[in-house]
Amino acid sequence: MASTIAPSGAPPAGAPLAWAAIPVRRLVEGLARLLLAAFIFFACFAFSETSPYDLVAIPTMLLWACLGLRLHRGVLPLLGLLILYLAAIGAALIPYLDEAFPLTWTIQLVYLAATCVFFAMLFSDDTRGRMELALKAYTASCVFSAALGIVGYLDLIGIEDLFYKYGRASGTFQDPNVFGSFLTLGALYLMHGLLDGTARRPVLALAGLLVILAGIFLSFSRGSWGGTAVAVLVMVVSVHAATRSARLRRRIVLLTLVTTGLGIAAVIGLLSVDHVQRMFETRAALTQDYDEGVTGRFGNQLRGIGMLVSMPLGMGPMHWRLTFGLEPHNSYIGSFANGGWLGGAVFIGLVLATGFVGFRLIASDSPVRAHAQIVWPALLMFFLQALQIDIEKWRHVYMMLGMVWALEAARLRWLAGAPSARA
Repeated sequence: MASTIAPSGAPPAGAPLAWAAIPVRRLVEGLARLLLAAFIFFACFAFSETSPYDLVAIPTMLLWACLGLRLHRGVLPLLGLLILYLAAIGAALIPYLDEAFPLTWTIQLVYLAATCVFFAMLFSDDTRGRMELALKAYTASCVFSAALGIVGYLDLIGIEDLFYKYGRASGTFQDPNVFGSFLTLGALYLMHGLLDGTARRPVLALAGLLVILAGIFLSFSRGSWGGTAVAVLVMVVSVHAATRSARLRRRIVLLTLVTTGLGIAAVIGLLSVDHVQRMFETRAALTQDYDEGVTGRFGNQLRGIGMLVSMPLGMGPMHWRLTFGLEPHNSYIGSFANGGWLGGAVFIGLVLATGFVGFRLIASDSPVRAHAQIVWPALLMFFLQALQIDIEKWRHVYMMLGMVWALEAARLRWLAGAPSARA
C-alpha cells in the first residue's frame, strides 16, 4: 500500500488549515471594526452630497446589526425625539411630495437620523474600546484633511482651488466652515490625551494637534474659531475639576499654557504671509457683506420669523431657500421652517435634553467621563454654531449626537452594576 509523504513544512494530509483554527466570530468582528474605522475616517470626504462615508455606511451598519446591537433605555429619549422630529418634517413635506429637492433632502435626513441611532446603539456596549477606535479614526481623518487644507491653501502643489475655496482652506470639504468645525473633535481628543498623560506618543500628538489647529485657523471660519475656543475651555475646565491630584492639575495648567503659546506662535507665523494676513483682517470682522441689509442673512431671518408665526406646518422642507434664495443660516429657525412648530419645538427639546445629559456626563464620576469630556464639548460647539449656520446635514454631528447618548446609556448601566459597563 502506497504511503503519501507530505512536503517538508506542510501540514499532514487531513490536518485543519491554520485559518480554520480562528473562530468565525472573531474574524467577522475584526472585519466589523475595520469597517467602522473606515466609516468614521471617511467622514472627512465631503466633496459632494455622496461620499465614501455613505458607501461604507450600509455594510457597516448591517454587519454590526448581525453581530448584535441593543437598544438600551438610556438611548430611548434620543430615539423618541428623532422620531418626533422626522414625523414633523414628514407632515410638512406632504404638500410638496411632487418636488424632487425637498423629497430628496428629507430622505437624506432620515438616513442621517438612522446613522445617529446606529452610533448610539453601537457605543452603548463595549463603550471604552469602540469609542477609542472611533476617536482614533476620526482624529486621523482630521489630521489628513487639515494637512491637505494647509497644503492647498499655501499653494504647495500648484493646483488651483484644490483643498481650498473662496481664498480659505477647505481640505476635503466643499465648505471651509464645515471643514474648520469638523476638525475640533480631533483637536480635543489629542489635547485631552496630552492633558491627562494618556497620550502614548506625546510629541506626535502635539504635532498632530498643531496641524489641526492650523487647519482650523486657515479655514477662516469665525464660527469654527469661536466654537473651538469654547469647546477647549469646557474640556480643560472639566478635566481640571475632575482631577484630584494637585500634581496633575499643575500639569494641566502648564500644558494648556504651552499649547496656547505654540498655537499663538503658529498663528503669528501664518500671519507673516501677506494673503493670510489680508484674509484674516477680512474674516475677523463681526459681520460680512452678506449678513447685512434687508436681503442679507439677518434681514431674511427677521422676515422669515414673522412669516413662520402664522405657519403651524412651516414652509416645508427646504422651502426657506426657495423663498429667500439662501439657507436660513440658523438651524433653530430652519427647524421651524422645515418642520413647523412641532419640528422647531422638538429640535430645541433635543438640544436641551442632550445638553442636560452632556453636562451631567462631564460632571459625574463614571468610567465614561473621560470620553464625555472629549465628545460633549465638541457637540456643544455645534449646537452653538447652529445659531449662525445650518448643521442639519452634517454627518459628523449625528455621529457625536449618538456618541453622547451612548455614553449616557453606558453610565446608567454602570450605575445599575452591569459588568460590561465597567470596562
